[in-house]
Amino acid sequence: MSLSDALGLPGSMQVIEIVGHGKPDVLVLGQRTLPRPGYGEVLIKVAAAGVNRPDIMQRMGLYPPPDGASDLPGLEVAGEIAEIGPGVTSLKTTDKVCALVAGGGYAAYCLAHAEHCLPIPNGLNMTEAAGLPECFFTVWTNVFDRGALRAGESILIHGGSSGIGTTAIQLAAHFGARVFATAGTQEKCEACEGLGAEKAINYRDDDFVAVVQELTGGQGVNLVLDMVGGGYVKRNIEVLSQNGRMVLIAFLDGAKMEIDMMPVLRKWLKITGSTLRPRSVAEKQEIAEKLYQKVWPLLASGKIRPQISATFPLAEAYKAHELMESGHHIGKIVLTV
Repeated sequence: MSLSDALGLPGSMQVIEIVGHGKPDVLVLGQRTLPRPGYGEVLIKVAAAGVNRPDIMQRMGLYPPPDGASDLPGLEVAGEIAEIGPGVTSLKTTDKVCALVAGGGYAAYCLAHAEHCLPIPNGLNMTEAAGLPECFFTVWTNVFDRGALRAGESILIHGGSSGIGTTAIQLAAHFGARVFATAGTQEKCEACEGLGAEKAINYRDDDFVAVVQELTGGQGVNLVLDMVGGGYVKRNIEVLSQNGRMVLIAFLDGAKMEIDMMPVLRKWLKITGSTLRPRSVAEKQEIAEKLYQKVWPLLASGKIRPQISATFPLAEAYKAHELMESGHHIGKIVLTV
């Protein structure tokens, strides 16, 4: 009898494979051998998996997985621990967790480092929990660690209606910041304001620099969280206050731009950025510990909550990608297994 048989686990599992770089239809349902956890890892029976912009980039051939990571897409999952690897003492089988993973989330089972698993907060179901790790890890490290946002400061969040945006708005507002956001429709702007933004600016109709400068009495904001890049970088510099900071996390409008750096000197600005997926196990563990201490109690109390826009069964991952690329969603898109 194999160990999988002894544990009551199947020998294979359903997965979503990327069979070629291109449009969403390259996401195809397939079968893979069940992975086995190595040292410090656990095997999660996936109930739901979050869909994120890096998944689309990977599908298009623009964001290859780091060395050692699964070639399957999917950076966050929620489910039940099915098997414990050597060296893991903090978790046990049947524990219900959500986890940040470096790949492999679009599958019936997924490997995760034990240190990157967090308990599902009270009151949240598996679908909601699957929408937590990627956004909350990203927002915490970029807004509060690298961006150093503090109570009494102000922040402008681009893409306010995205999964990252809805997370950042809630956390920044809860921790005492004055929050502004941009979004592309009136409905999305209203959603941002409902989550705690003082003002959400429809970038199709209004100049966010002018609006924010007016609302701040010409002072600008202390921090900009930007996932747009391109022409927004120059305008972000304009809207930043003295000693302001800009954190870049994506480049939906392109990574190359021409900007005048003189205002950076005059206003003593700091421009930084980061990626999450390639970080070390220890770095991600440190973020997980901060989230468990500072954010998980807020989720358990209902003070903040992941915003789920739509769900699709695993086999319809291509539809989830179509929706994300259309931009017709507010918050997270989740696959259910």
